[in-house]
Amino acid sequence: MYGGRSRFRTVILLTGATGTVGRALAPLLLETGQPVRALVRDPRRLGRRRVDVQLALGDLARLGDAHLRRQALRGVDTVIHLAAAIRDQADAPVEEVTGLGTARLLHAAEAAGVERFVFFSAIGAVPFQRTRFFRAKALAEKAVAESALETTIFAPSIVYDRDDPWVTNLRRLALLPLLPISGSGRARFEPIWAEDVARCVMAALERDATERFELAGPEVLTYEQIARQVARAAGRERPVVHMPLNLVRLTLRALRRAFGDAAFATWEEAELLEVPMVSERGTADARALGVEPKAMNEVLGS
Repeated sequence: MYGGRSRFRTVILLTGATGTVGRALAPLLLETGQPVRALVRDPRRLGRRRVDVQLALGDLARLGDAHLRRQALRGVDTVIHLAAAIRDQADAPVEEVTGLGTARLLHAAEAAGVERFVFFSAIGAVPFQRTRFFRAKALAEKAVAESALETTIFAPSIVYDRDDPWVTNLRRLALLPLLPISGSGRARFEPIWAEDVARCVMAALERDATERFELAGPEVLTYEQIARQVARAAGRERPVVHMPLNLVRLTLRALRRAFGDAAFATWEEAELLEVPMVSERGTADARALGVEPKAMNEVLGS
């Protein structure tokens, strides 16, 4: 029961269940006993959770398919929309998945009689941002905010977990004699642990209001400080070398052409680390939801 309303046997639709936040959130949702349906392309990526959830096979780029919309939204009371793309997919660019895909899901939810739509935006997402991802997120957030549904919007800083792809890549880079940092490494973030984000979502589900929360961890760290902290936690402190952005762009674009989706990073992903993600409210919104975010070194064990 959320917010005092009985939602017995109604379904929660969760997109992005295989992502960093989704992996932390899905177990908490399942603990409530309410059915959870995951919109996924490959159920194997859910691991053992694939037997605990209902499955809707597809992705945001295919929501123009009426059959997929019915499969995903049948009996759904609440949509928790985490899915997004920070790199172009084989069949859809970032804007198609992150922006238009959100609009399609929102409109389908409205038509299906869904009551609540929970959306993950990002601190720094504005229409005139330098990156395509943030611009798409800004347009998607605007559509959600203007919906007649009961909406909850979360705008986090960088969300991380001990073994998420981003932290894993930083840990691997620390195997090199010099720790490479893209650009100046001075953009500032307030990294927040995925488990703390998941707890914020669960707390917000108990409230019956249209709200927006900025989720931030307790420290303001530059990208260079984050990279050093991950390396230190892995026992691999290294001298830092700063890579000029033009060189980073040329190298990552060449890797993408050569290896496609197997490339460990893309220019679009690297460019995101040039955009500060700091909330003027700090941890206030998380604490208002009863969550005291942990510091990154506490989570990583350094």
